[in-house]
Amino acid sequence: MSKKLFIPGPSDVSQGVFEAMSAPMIGHRGREYTQLFMECIQNLKKLMFTENTIFIVPSSSTGLMEAAVRNCVKKKCLNVGNGAFSDRWHQITKDNGKKADLLSFEWGEAPLPETIDERLSSGEYDTLTLVHTETSTGVTAPLEDIAKVAGDYDVSFLVDAVSSMGGIKVDVDKLGIDVCLFGVQKAMALPAGLAICSVSDAALKKAKSIENRGYYFDFLVYLKYLNKKQTPTTGAISIMQGLRYQLDQIINHEGMDNRFLRHRKMGEYCRAWARKNLGILPKERFASDTVSCVTKTAGIDIADLDLKLEQRGYVFAKGYGKIADQTFRVAHMGERTLDELKQYLYVIDEILGF
Repeated sequence: MSKKLFIPGPSDVSQGVFEAMSAPMIGHRGREYTQLFMECIQNLKKLMFTENTIFIVPSSSTGLMEAAVRNCVKKKCLNVGNGAFSDRWHQITKDNGKKADLLSFEWGEAPLPETIDERLSSGEYDTLTLVHTETSTGVTAPLEDIAKVAGDYDVSFLVDAVSSMGGIKVDVDKLGIDVCLFGVQKAMALPAGLAICSVSDAALKKAKSIENRGYYFDFLVYLKYLNKKQTPTTGAISIMQGLRYQLDQIINHEGMDNRFLRHRKMGEYCRAWARKNLGILPKERFASDTVSCVTKTAGIDIADLDLKLEQRGYVFAKGYGKIADQTFRVAHMGERTLDELKQYLYVIDEILGF
């Protein structure tokens, strides 16, 4: 029996996506592939509200986090950390031999624009990284306010939108984001294995002045092939066929505004439920509309809850990282509906005796 995934990625995938992915295989240097590739790019620009260059990479999102720092960090990077994945970006930056500082905030807290402003004012940084929605804590950073700060400095602004893209609006061009990256297995509701990023002209120009960009994730290599309407290596063709279908569903059938509203309603409902008997880690204004981080009370046996939910056909998300024993997470992203979320939370209530 298939189980419903209430974990923050991968998400359940629709039958329509699977059918699109089952189309006959095509060659990755032929006209059909070029058409598939360019149609995906055209609609990704709509989804991301950008005219920047789009790269589609057979990789996890972590690969593009590495790509972003290899191509954009020349002098020193300021990594904003307030959870497991934003802290990971700092580790990636250092492991690639780049100079970097971690600006730490408490897990569950949102990054403060004024604190970022203060650090950037030193003039020692040429790059800023930020995780929009931190999957480990359910915190959505005040992206618009931080973008305004970044815009006051000569820095490359790199944003991880892994848990938000497709569920929360990210207006890339309005916000002045130089690299915006995400994977397709969360709010986009596709199988894992494909990562996407938008890259500004300024970031591409800067990459030309940076050595040791590698090969697989070199933006300039991707740009060279994009100019020929191709990719440097064999694309994840079947997932791209699913991506083309899903982008059409999001943009032309559900509609992006409707999709963002559906996610907002699920987020609001889940947080109200959590506050009633348990707790929610982030402050309301910074709480994510795609994943909620619930604080558990004493006496709740997470292992038992996990087992009983599995027996009832659900996949449960425990807490993550250093707050794993204090929290659990409820994902409400992708093709999930409000009615499905209500049923899942009702089952949790039954198990916990609320």
